[in-house]
Amino acid sequence: MQIHLFLSALLIAAYVYWRSAQHVKEIALAATRRHCLSLDVQMLDDYVALSDCTLARDCNGKVRIKRRYLFEFSATGEDRYDGVCVMLGRQIAAIELAAHRFPVD
Repeated sequence: MQIHLFLSALLIAAYVYWRSAQHVKEIALAATRRHCLSLDVQMLDDYVALSDCTLARDCNGKVRIKRRYLFEFSATGEDRYDGVCVMLGRQIAAIELAAHRFPVD
């Protein structure tokens, strides 16, 4: 009986973590889209991929989950560059784009 209760609690905890992680990924994707739009570059594949997940402290000293998402963008439509969106908890810590060529008009 206790093992079933423990396994149920573990399954519920895993589901809650997964839903939270999906929400953070949606925040990262929306922020990356807005950032690319503001810089007049095209976000490719409309996708962010989790590349790293660690613990880090925020500016208030609280321990948060730090997630690093990778994405690709293009400045001219003929090239691909890498970008990174760093999330600290549910807050955007940084969005960085690799050095890239600007289109010549």
